[in-house]
Parts: sequence; structure tokens; C-alpha cells
Amino acid sequence: MRSYLASLGVAGVVSACLVSGSAFANSMGISGRSGKQGSSLTCAECHSGGSAPTVTIEGPTTLAPGATGNYTLVVRGGPAAGAGYNVAVSDNGGTLNPGTGSYKLSGEVTHKNIQAFSGGAARFDFSLVAPSTPGTVTLYGAGNSVNENGTDEGDASAATTLNVTVATGGGNGDGDDGGGCAAAGGIPLLGAALVLLGTRLRRRR
Repeated sequence: MRSYLASLGVAGVVSACLVSGSAFANSMGISGRSGKQGSSLTCAECHSGGSAPTVTIEGPTTLAPGATGNYTLVVRGGPAAGAGYNVAVSDNGGTLNPGTGSYKLSGEVTHKNIQAFSGGAARFDFSLVAPSTPGTVTLYGAGNSVNENGTDEGDASAATTLNVTVATGGGNGDGDDGGGCAAAGGIPLLGAALVLLGTRLRRRR
């Protein structure tokens, strides 16, 4: 009898965990599912059965120490009725801050509510304040594409990483190359001006 009751108790705890975990992940976000803690610890731990989406992190891959970089985790494909996410940074990395529609949980960032797809993708903005010491930090991200049927079934997720080099002279996080393209473009123009000048001098002779 005790064994039977114990089994019921375990089953009840597991069921409650799955139900509450699903509701929490779907409606209010979750931490510890970015893949940082292990490849099996992502949204796929609970959500499965759907076609897998693609997940990418967009943003600068170099930052100066202490600089802030703006990033976006993008979910494409899968059931695509809505999406959620979780992003963490490696232990030697700086500080994550949430963008609109996200919040900070246990030092990580995640969604407040299910994000609708727009133009074939769901996008989640966040920022990273680089550490003060040079090195390479890693962003870990997982995105969940859901079918909004109220259960874990038929959803699918994927995970990704992005390495960011923190170095003196690195980017300032806004994608500005400091006029490098314009400077490079000036070389052909200078060459053309010299050719034209040479042609005129030859004509005068």
C-alpha cells in the first residue's frame, strides 16, 4: 500500500512539474534552458513532436571591454504559431539585459509572453555588456517554436551559440565600421583622378 501511494505521489509530482513547467515556459519564459548547462537542457527537454525551427543569434562578434552590444535571437520555421526563448552567457562573460518583451531571470534573459511570428520569424532583442577584461565569451540561445495547442506536443526547438571576442579596439556594439567602407571606396576615386590628370598633361604636350 505504501509503495502504491509513493508511486502515486511521484507520478503526481512529475505530472505537476510537467504541466507547471509547460505553462511557465509558454507564458512567462524560463531560465536554465539555453543549452549552457548542457546540450540536453534546452526547450526540447519538454517540447517535442513538431518540425524543428532554425535559431540564430544576430549581433556583433567583437566588442571593446565594457562596451554594450545589441543582439537578437531569431526563430524561423517549426509550428510557428508563436515562440519563446532563453539566452545565457558563459561564466566569463559580461552582463545580459533584456529588450522589449523580455525580462531577466537568474542572470539570463527570456520572454515575458509568447512572441508572434512576423515575416516568417519571431525576434527577441537583448543586449550584452562586455566584461572589462579581454577574452572570448559565448552566448547560448534556445528558441522554441510552438503550435499554441495548450500542451507540449507538436512544438519544437533548436539551440545555437555565438562567440564574441572582447578586445581593445573591438566594436562599439552598433555595427558601425568607423567609415571603413567609405575610406576604401576613396582609393578607386583617387586612382581615376590621377589617370584623368595624366591624360590632360599628355594632351598639352
